[in-house]
Amino acid sequence: MARPLVIGNGRLLVCYDDRLTMRDLYYPHVGQVNHIVGRRNRVGIWVDGTLAWVGDDCWETQMRYRNSSMVAETHAVNVRLGLELWIRTAVHPLEDILIQHLRLRNRRDEPRQARVFITHDLDLEGHNIGDTAMWDPTHGVMIHYKRNCWVLIGAQGPEGGISQYATGRKRFHGAEGTWRDAEDGVLEGGSITQGSVDSTVGLEAALEPGDTADLYTWLVCGKDRTGVLRGHGLVLETGPEELLSQTERYWWSWARSGRGDLGVLPEELREAYYRSLLIIRTQADDSGALIAASDSDILESNRDHYGYMWPRDGAFIAAALDRAGHRGFARRFYRFCRSALSEEGFFWHKYNPDGSVGSSWHPWVGSKGVQLPIQEDETALVLWALGNHCLLNRDQEFAGQVFADLTRPAADFLVRYRDPETGLPEESYDLWEERRGVFTFTTAAVIAGLKAAAGMARMLGDYRRAQEYTDAAEQTQGAMLKHLWSDEQMCFLRGVYRTPDGRLVPDPTLDSSVMGVFLLGVLPAWDPRVTTTAQKLEAGLWANTKVGGMARYYDDYYFRVCADPAVAPGNPWIICTLWLAKWHIARARTKRDLQPGLELIRWTLRHAMPTGGLPEQVDPFTGRPLSVAPLTWSHATLIDVLLDLAEKLHALPD
Repeated sequence: MARPLVIGNGRLLVCYDDRLTMRDLYYPHVGQVNHIVGRRNRVGIWVDGTLAWVGDDCWETQMRYRNSSMVAETHAVNVRLGLELWIRTAVHPLEDILIQHLRLRNRRDEPRQARVFITHDLDLEGHNIGDTAMWDPTHGVMIHYKRNCWVLIGAQGPEGGISQYATGRKRFHGAEGTWRDAEDGVLEGGSITQGSVDSTVGLEAALEPGDTADLYTWLVCGKDRTGVLRGHGLVLETGPEELLSQTERYWWSWARSGRGDLGVLPEELREAYYRSLLIIRTQADDSGALIAASDSDILESNRDHYGYMWPRDGAFIAAALDRAGHRGFARRFYRFCRSALSEEGFFWHKYNPDGSVGSSWHPWVGSKGVQLPIQEDETALVLWALGNHCLLNRDQEFAGQVFADLTRPAADFLVRYRDPETGLPEESYDLWEERRGVFTFTTAAVIAGLKAAAGMARMLGDYRRAQEYTDAAEQTQGAMLKHLWSDEQMCFLRGVYRTPDGRLVPDPTLDSSVMGVFLLGVLPAWDPRVTTTAQKLEAGLWANTKVGGMARYYDDYYFRVCADPAVAPGNPWIICTLWLAKWHIARARTKRDLQPGLELIRWTLRHAMPTGGLPEQVDPFTGRPLSVAPLTWSHATLIDVLLDLAEKLHALPD
């Protein structure tokens, strides 16, 4: 499950797998709706009577991003057919157009006639009922449409535009699709098909010995025929090569338009920083939603996906964007949150990119009766990130814009939703969305959220509320130190569970989430309680394999590879490993002290995909990506830690 290449512009997002196959196409919202749903949309080369689909085993392939931009560049060699292929792919930053440049080289000593076929297996609006695929002879393009979703496919090569086309049925009454029609090198036509449909178009390319041929294809998304034809006209007028160049220049400049003090970082770390920013940008919807991941392969195991905005993930991502200097995208997120907040002042589990409430597994009924199906840390984390935004940017005006509809109701909820007996937050689901109780991470998030709300209230002159939120934060912090710190374990507990008779039962399971006490600024990195906690986590959650890396918690079951927690307490997670790096960097007093954190950062980069994309977790024995990849939260955490490192390198003596 991985998408090494993701490219997009906030409305159109396209994802490719490690075989150079387009597998996801989202429009007009990032993460919603997927018009491919994981189906394979491929390029095939026919020559000397044989068709080879790019990505099949007969090709040797390499993938990367070009020049620290959001232009994908792939290289493929087919020794058996004597062909070499370069593909540049990009989504234009301002237009909803996917552009591809294919350069085909003949590696043999005789002239040859090649044909390039491009298949489009689209399930518009996420299902294959009621689609239409049609050939438009007036413009020489293929068009797929359903209601208000239109997709146009155009192309040009050295011998003109599209020379062959076919539309047909797929996955219905035994029909496999028009890609089968291409395998003999000749498409049989079929100018229009409705229902469960696909299409294939073909181009001609004459190849002299050792010569190359340049071909361009483009895919335009829109809400109607007029819109996609306008985009098609723009490609013809401007030229696909110029649009690709514009795109490369735009994204190269965008990635560097934030903070300019990164020269102290080694080049490999700077490149990882810019790559992470660009990958995050692909997962940022223009509505303000910051989605968790766009890798649809997770559907195979879950029948759901990560194409949602979790307020938890979004808060960490927005905070990283703020620190990186990309404040506009952070503000969009906070405005999204202002609209999404419930009347009661809390956030639901997750949201669709259009702002509607997403699917959930948190029940309304538990062993004690009716309960709120929430993770309270999500509400608190948004306040924490928002407060940091206003403080970092000295943005009193924005604080005033969101205070009445977001800050105040959310902070009031955090104040109310506490146990009057213990002072701890009431029960909710934990950071990992798996168990219900009162957790150290949740408590730390509530403290940080209330402190942030107090800061915003103070910024606006509302000293009464500032004092109320400060008092509540201090009371909750006292309760955390009383009930969630264990003198016996010399570590913060994962959490406590309240029994029917009112007792608090501790959960001593080693869990990386307790680092939230430090991550959210409740206690400093050098506090003895933080130090002993971090040391116990590092000793008890590090994978005892050649791969290494930190697990989420001891005996983690999610996508478990190793049944023996003594060998692998759980699969190594990128964010958990980077949290440990952040702690090492924070407590460093000299540049030499930064070495343990730097090694953990380099561990992270070693387990990125060749294109730089970071997964959620990796196999403890092979290091290959598990679950989804790339995970936006992983990239946000890397940015945050690299900024910590840069600041320390500037400040510390040798």
